[in-house]
Amino acid sequence: MWWYLAKLALFLPLIAGLAWGSLRLAKRLEGRFVSPEGKAGLRIIETRMLSPTMRLAVIAFHDREILVSASKHGLVRLAEAPARSHGGGDHAD
Repeated sequence: MWWYLAKLALFLPLIAGLAWGSLRLAKRLEGRFVSPEGKAGLRIIETRMLSPTMRLAVIAFHDREILVSASKHGLVRLAEAPARSHGGGDHAD
């Protein structure tokens, strides 16, 4: 019984520390995979979850806004429109 409690006291903080460290590392590396906004011709403007397996996204690409649905089966283009200016806080949440 004491051996079990000793292992628990040793490994539980070790596992918690590894989980915390992996989250910190993932957050730190997240910026490396996203290109700077000024250089990219593609921007994700907004995303919304419809269900656990389906998401809607508005993507800006070459002065166009494209509405797509993303699911485990892939992407489907739903609509396309000229780009709006996104300077103000005109988002309806």
